[in-house]
Amino acid sequence: MPDADSLASPASPVRIRDAELPDLPAVVEIQTHYAHHTVTTFSEEPLSLAAWAESLEEKRAANHPFLLAEQAGVVLGFAYAGHWRRKSAYGYTVEDTIYLRPGAEGRGVGRALLTELLARCEAAGHRQVIAVLTDDVSTRASYALHLKLGFTQVGRLADVGVKRGQTLSTVLMQRSLGS
Repeated sequence: MPDADSLASPASPVRIRDAELPDLPAVVEIQTHYAHHTVTTFSEEPLSLAAWAESLEEKRAANHPFLLAEQAGVVLGFAYAGHWRRKSAYGYTVEDTIYLRPGAEGRGVGRALLTELLARCEAAGHRQVIAVLTDDVSTRASYALHLKLGFTQVGRLADVGVKRGQTLSTVLMQRSLGS
């Protein structure tokens, strides 16, 4: 996969916008990298284009934002909110997910995506956002970003996953929205 530095000029502005069906091949490409090469996600296989299309439509129907960061026509990353749990009592609570194209890290793309995602979640009436991060050195930047944007660590689940031969724990973070 080409990295973001070889695809977009740093002088071009990064635009955050709603994801659309034609964007999904880039989403598949980015998520495939993480599924195959990292423990950042517990997904071991990438989602198909059809699965992403279904997810996009489901998020729209549930008033959950699905955003892209784009620079000079290149998708640098995406972020979305989804159901925290499917029980109706959790209807105002969402879980955030952020993926960046390799090479887009450290450029403010994740911050821009998460900031807009939180604003959209609040505008949609959601009151709590949960982040579930792999407790691994590879997620330190994501952990720091969530802290900077008002999340607090509220728990840790020890040894709940195994990927690439590594036993993994998760960290739970939470942020309240609105008053």
